[in-house]
Amino acid sequence: MRSAVKGLLASLVLLASLSGAWAQDTPKRAITQIAGDLYRFQNNFHYSVFLVTPEGIVATDPINADAAAWLKAELATRFKVPVKYLIYSHDHADHIAGGEVFADTATVIAHANAATHIAGEARPTAPPDITFTERMTLALGGKQVELIYLGKNHSDNSIVMHFPAEIAVFAVDFVAVNRLPYRNLPNSYVEDWIESLKKLEAMDFDILAPGHGAVGTRADVAPQRRYLEELRAEVLARIRQGMPLEQIQAEVKMPAYADWGSYADWIALNVEGMHRHLLNHRRGN
Repeated sequence: MRSAVKGLLASLVLLASLSGAWAQDTPKRAITQIAGDLYRFQNNFHYSVFLVTPEGIVATDPINADAAAWLKAELATRFKVPVKYLIYSHDHADHIAGGEVFADTATVIAHANAATHIAGEARPTAPPDITFTERMTLALGGKQVELIYLGKNHSDNSIVMHFPAEIAVFAVDFVAVNRLPYRNLPNSYVEDWIESLKKLEAMDFDILAPGHGAVGTRADVAPQRRYLEELRAEVLARIRQGMPLEQIQAEVKMPAYADWGSYADWIALNVEGMHRHLLNHRRGN
């Protein structure tokens, strides 16, 4: 009897373990409506958007091949029109991998700098068919999408996608809603980043759909700019005092932003990234 009970308990533990592993390995995916014909696609912590028109769909970042295959099947079932255009927000693989899934029907569009990096780094995605440098307007099925380059920020090729009818923008990694920038600011251009956020603030839109985190509004752009400006000032002041990085990390805590997403994990890394940037680009005495 005891051996039977032990066997049953072992089986239950194994089933619970397998169930937990399955849950961890199964990505969280969802499609939600943002406004009008504009929708948001979630794959775990990454988001993209797509615009539905009678003549086809304008999709954005595929995220990865599995996510893109899931989305493609959902789009075919729900909307019954093909993806005609696929737009990359920038070249980083965690957002644009898997573009080949849509390549049978879609024309791929990206900034010219993104195309260079995609080819040079052999990103696992479809190469762009069309590139641009400053602005491009895409028309399909009576709808428009405006592609706008605001300058360097999180990369040298990030673009903003403006959907005029929905009064919304999709912008990835250089802006989010009450969330710290990624880790130690890799591949970033801080001064240009601040200027690009000022340009985004000046644009006419109501809805901000970022590549990570919650949907917000145009009012959420300014706090992101202020955070970078204040972080830069705090770190620079201590560099000028001759402090080592470890002491700067111990002192610069940015408490006004302590309730932002990823604060606990990334504040020290943000300080490290800003420190590296300033050492590389500041000219001292």
